[in-house]
Amino acid sequence: MNHRAARNVPLRRFIPNFVTIFALCAGLTAVREGFAGHFHNALGLLMLAAVLDGIDGKLARMLNSASQFGAELDTLADFFNFGIAPTILLYLMFFAGSEFDNLGWLALIIFTIACMMRLARFNVALLEEEDRPVDKSFLVGVPAPAMACLGFLPAFLFMSGWKSIGDYPVLIAFYIIICGALAVSRLPTLSIKYLNIKPRHQFWLFAAVVLALVILSVFPWHMLVLVDLIYLASLPITWSMARKQTKPE
Repeated sequence: MNHRAARNVPLRRFIPNFVTIFALCAGLTAVREGFAGHFHNALGLLMLAAVLDGIDGKLARMLNSASQFGAELDTLADFFNFGIAPTILLYLMFFAGSEFDNLGWLALIIFTIACMMRLARFNVALLEEEDRPVDKSFLVGVPAPAMACLGFLPAFLFMSGWKSIGDYPVLIAFYIIICGALAVSRLPTLSIKYLNIKPRHQFWLFAAVVLALVILSVFPWHMLVLVDLIYLASLPITWSMARKQTKPE
């Protein structure tokens, strides 16, 4: 019988997958912290998961270790961290045991389904020509990590001191549905991966990022609220930019 010769696999090929698994562990622990009522820790862990999600793909390309297995693993971790875990935390924070329990749960189901559909569409984007954006600087719809971060805006407001946000569960429910709609929409959104920064702007960008990180370390919830608001405000601007670029001469 012929047996395929076993070959050694360099450890570096597994590093991106380890990062993805670590992100999933952060998401799972966030849910546990949420059930314990430690929402501060839970939200922090999910923000860590979002950071790790941005790292694993870049590591795979840097280490020349990208694989279909890693891509599928990343998608499954993303669905939990940005689709399921936010649903559980938002439900516990704003809807559980209230008179709007069912409305909130319905909104969160829509949110989770939207995340699943967004990830599925992303996975087939390279195979489906019509789903490819004309300009690589743009994505189609709000990506899953950004969707989760936007969905957490009420939670960030609550953590930043606006406790009365919890008095508006109906408004929160409709906002969550809007976040889901943005994810599955065909609205063009900026892809940071393909953004080019002119040399004369690089110093100011670096300074702005450093300043943002300093503010984030001191006032994390206020900074996350600001990031969400800036992202929401950028959506019509991005749509206008994409429309101008695709408009025939």
